[in-house]
Amino acid sequence: MKVSALALPPSEKPAAPSKAEERAAAQQDVFLREVDDALREDQLKTILNRYGKPIGAVIGVGLLALAGWLWWDNSAQQKAAEQSEKAIIALDKLEAGNAAGTLADLDALAKDGSDGTRTTAALTRAAILVQQGKTEEGAKAFAAIAADDSAPQAFRDMATIREVSIRFDSLPPQQVIDRLKPLAVPGNAWFGSAGELVGMAYLKQGKPELAGPLFAAIGKNTEVPSSLRSRMRQVAGQLGYDAGTDDVTTPAAAQP
Repeated sequence: MKVSALALPPSEKPAAPSKAEERAAAQQDVFLREVDDALREDQLKTILNRYGKPIGAVIGVGLLALAGWLWWDNSAQQKAAEQSEKAIIALDKLEAGNAAGTLADLDALAKDGSDGTRTTAALTRAAILVQQGKTEEGAKAFAAIAADDSAPQAFRDMATIREVSIRFDSLPPQQVIDRLKPLAVPGNAWFGSAGELVGMAYLKQGKPELAGPLFAAIGKNTEVPSSLRSRMRQVAGQLGYDAGTDDVTTPAAAQP
């Protein structure tokens, strides 16, 4: 009777590796790692020899740029703080009645300050001159601000309005209209102030049909200061134009 060879248990098991073989395998693994490290080190040396100087130059330039930016930022913040302090000191002198000292401080800020600080100082100086009765000198100061391309546009527009308002009686009406009409539009920050002067110039030209609607539009515009709206409503009413009332109307959605 034959017995299948598959049914018989294996007569021999795989022999376990000897300690000598394990030691040899470990040594081979260490050797391979050393070779790999040597290759990596050799590749790194090759890269550094070929690209080391350009890479070093780029890193150096980057560090210098970072250091320069940090120095500039710190200097700018320090300078801004110093300018703000000088402006406060100048206003304190004005409150104390030392107008001459205030003007001297503002002159210094107008020369050495940043664009915003310089323009603010120049506007304050011009306003002080007008307050002192030096209207023509103040008007010239406002005109210089309006013509300064480095000044913020909002400040230039305000200076234009102040100059025109000071010289309104001596300026031809059409010149007033030409200079302020671009500002006398709804949505502009100076719509009320510029529109009032443009409307008065229309009246000087004998054109109430142009002045009335403009006054009425100012009187109805809720973004215009309430005192100016009230005045424009009165003038528009005298010209026969409805500019609404002083009462604030409740929105339609909230009415019963």
